[in-house]
Amino acid sequence: MSITREQIRELAEFQDEQACALSFYFQPSTPRNKAHKEDVILIKDLAREALHGLESQGRKDCARADMDRVLRLSGELRSNGTHGKAVFACAAKNIWHEYDVPPSLPGTQLFVDRHFHLKPLAYLLGASPLLGIVLVDRHRARIFDLRLGELTEREDLFHPLPRRGRSDGFAGYDGGHAQRRVEDEVRQHFKNVAEALKALQEKRVFEKWILACQDAHLSLLEPQLHSYVSQALIGRFRADMNHISNEDIRSHAQQILEGWQSDRRRELVSQTLEQARGNGRGVTGLRRVLRSLELGEVQTLLIGENLQGHAVECPGCGHIDAHLVSSCPACGRATQEIVDVGEAILPWVIRRDIETFYVKEDPEFDKVGNIAALLRFRSENVQPISIATADQLAKAGAAYPGRLRRFASR
Repeated sequence: MSITREQIRELAEFQDEQACALSFYFQPSTPRNKAHKEDVILIKDLAREALHGLESQGRKDCARADMDRVLRLSGELRSNGTHGKAVFACAAKNIWHEYDVPPSLPGTQLFVDRHFHLKPLAYLLGASPLLGIVLVDRHRARIFDLRLGELTEREDLFHPLPRRGRSDGFAGYDGGHAQRRVEDEVRQHFKNVAEALKALQEKRVFEKWILACQDAHLSLLEPQLHSYVSQALIGRFRADMNHISNEDIRSHAQQILEGWQSDRRRELVSQTLEQARGNGRGVTGLRRVLRSLELGEVQTLLIGENLQGHAVECPGCGHIDAHLVSSCPACGRATQEIVDVGEAILPWVIRRDIETFYVKEDPEFDKVGNIAALLRFRSENVQPISIATADQLAKAGAAYPGRLRRFASR
């Protein structure tokens, strides 16, 4: 089973005070022999190392049952390169979630902590939008979802038009009439496709989409598209409905998606650094980014693969501080040092549905600390409401309560 955004959000919400939340990622490798023993040996080594660490902390039995289950699972895994695996478990809370993921993980890893470790998934998702692929011709339209490299077809929205016998009739009148009727039905077909795409985007079934069709069909569909559906289109490829396989569709779409992600990443890094230099809607460095995350200012988060930073976290309220304070300035509880600050901020990012990009091999980004954020607003630039304005709003609310409520809900 593939993982969904809603399931990732639920994982980000989870916290176990006993620090027994287990996260396991399996990245298949190319076997050196038919026995497929290398991965099993690696997983046993990871489990042994994790148990040793727990014993040193006086938590000998913590997560042992889940590790035994992972070890049993390792015997079923095959290094064929078709799927990776992600497992999130906490036996004390009766949790065991197992997902198939693309074989593009950083490696086979096992963690036991208060939170589930989600960075490997974040690397995979990396600002991947809910993506639709639309394959269309004059008589039919098929819509697919592409999630984590897997292509899933939705139902055919439209079916081939019935064939009609052709007769020109008297002076060719009947033939011309039949041709016009077919052309009208084709135009209506493309209009129906455009309406279906509009409905799917409004329901957030997809955020971006890719069009696959013959060149001759572009002029029939594109004028029918709503403006925001057109803006969500990230690419096209040429395809014949009757001569393309699902694997070809997936391959073309994946290539377009990766190109779009790469272009958008470069654009966002450039925009964020420029905004930060001008004290605009951009911030750089761990301390400033953490502050903006807590204030709810962040629109897009950029994290470098070489991010290293020292911070502490409050196990009570979740406050993360780049200053290594011994007690939380928000609630007063004792703080705990964070080993991986990039991992620690992910629950915040996922819960708030913040677009996140991982940046590789960018010297300019290295110079600003390998972390930056593009902001929706800067809180210090928001003008407070004056007392007079507040009084006017209060009077308006008393006089027209329904109208003010409608205004406030916009």
